[in-house]
Amino acid sequence: MLSLDWIVIGIFCALLAGIVIKVVRGKQKDATDYFLGGKDATWIAIGASIFASNIGSEHLIGLAGAGASSGMAMAHWEIQGWMILILAWVFVPFYTRSMVCTMPEFLERRYNSQSRTALSIISLISYVLTKVAVTVYAGGLVFKQVFGVEELWGIDFFWIAAIGLVLITALYTVLGGMKSVLYTSVLQTPILLLGSLIILVLGLRELGGWDEMMRICGAVPANEYGDTMVNLIRNNNDPNFPWLGALLGSAIIGFWYWCTDQYIVQRVLSGKDEREARRGSIFGAYLKLLPVFLFLIPGMIAFAIHQKTGSFLPFANGEVNADAAFPTLVAKLLPAGMKGLVVCGILAALMSSLASLFNSSSMLFTIDFYKRFKPETPEKKLVAIGQIATVVIVLMGILWIPIMRSVGSVLYAYLQDVQSVLAPGIAAAFLLGITWKRASAAGGFAGLAAGLIIGLTRLGAKVYYSSAGATDASMFKSLFYDLNWLFFCGWMFLFCIVVVIVVSLLTRVPDDAKIQGLVFGASTPEQKAATRASWTRWDILHTCIILAITIAFYVYFW
Repeated sequence: MLSLDWIVIGIFCALLAGIVIKVVRGKQKDATDYFLGGKDATWIAIGASIFASNIGSEHLIGLAGAGASSGMAMAHWEIQGWMILILAWVFVPFYTRSMVCTMPEFLERRYNSQSRTALSIISLISYVLTKVAVTVYAGGLVFKQVFGVEELWGIDFFWIAAIGLVLITALYTVLGGMKSVLYTSVLQTPILLLGSLIILVLGLRELGGWDEMMRICGAVPANEYGDTMVNLIRNNNDPNFPWLGALLGSAIIGFWYWCTDQYIVQRVLSGKDEREARRGSIFGAYLKLLPVFLFLIPGMIAFAIHQKTGSFLPFANGEVNADAAFPTLVAKLLPAGMKGLVVCGILAALMSSLASLFNSSSMLFTIDFYKRFKPETPEKKLVAIGQIATVVIVLMGILWIPIMRSVGSVLYAYLQDVQSVLAPGIAAAFLLGITWKRASAAGGFAGLAAGLIIGLTRLGAKVYYSSAGATDASMFKSLFYDLNWLFFCGWMFLFCIVVVIVVSLLTRVPDDAKIQGLVFGASTPEQKAATRASWTRWDILHTCIILAITIAFYVYFW
């Protein structure tokens, strides 16, 4: 890092500070203003925030690492602009009509208070143990690699970078709430895109071009069935990414994440109306087409350069450290000034992701727990409770980091594995909740509970059999440990769907008044007319473009 790099970083930090100061000086009138930015966000802010919130250290380290270790296999999870279109066209009308602030609150409206509590608990635990902790953990790693500093003041630089990142982000999230998240995303997103694009271009130039990357990676076998690193669709007997399991598993995880997770949907709830929320989602879908090219393919480029030179990527425990692919490209390929710009992009990704996490987590606690038990709490006190909750969540995430440092060699695969058992129950409850009027309160809760129990059983079995090294051939082990994680996700989703249907058919039919406007076939003529008036042919045109690009991608990398 040279002086010019530090000047670029300084300018970025000054602009970021200016935005935050402007937001903090504005009045936070009530909890809605603090958590949802006053519900007046435009489509540009919504789309940029969706993208910037999604792009975190799991992409900078994890997705690039996945590209360096398994090639295109993980692209199923990243070429998911089409899934955000489902949010835009299917879920936005129901979320907008319900006037809710959180996804658990929506489940309470559709089902019952038990469903709301269950989803709140699952979401908060998953945020602290996966998203907050992993983002902070990977942020410390990436900055340690980029700056090339092992220790500072006798302290491992990993901890200085990780905790410094958390404290700075928490400060402006606590002070500014959702408006800080939205408005800083508008600055952070273009810087992140530009910085990552520079890495892609310089990486290809160093390697010798796109064809050279395809040639080198295309010669590396991915399995014994003839597939290589550049194949997206792999033999159904592939032990890690069978094509049917990958298509189903990525769709289930994507549906949960993009259409039902508070972390993402909170950006849409901040829209001023249904039109802005939908168009913001469509804009976010466009941006979601980019991570494969900005992060996964640079990982493949780093792998190809290493194959060509034999000494590009660092080693860890005697093996090539795939998760170091992106920061190694930054450290070794970028000239002065550009390195500072890319570091700003990395900062933007990490801070935006963390800020969204902090804001969503504190909102879940404040609205779904505190306000439910103390409904008469003044709005200003709710804001203060949300700020305190943010601080607590920050501390819990930091305390979990030592455990996260024992995470496996490919961070992104680990995250998707955990999410594959978190998603099915929630996805089943939401999907049937808005598509089937007969889905009852007891049925929705039973689906959530079944998903939680099965998911925890699977995770417990993985921890036990991985550490104990048991070799028994029991049916339990075959089902909960040996079965491919993607097929397990698909079967688990189907089981949760069946549970919701069976329990619903055996229990009381929901009252029409309770589900009005919350499920297909239960909307009033006025609600249907408002939804129809919120979109035009331009929304359809851009939707078709996104779908066409997605199909072309699958055809090219088939």
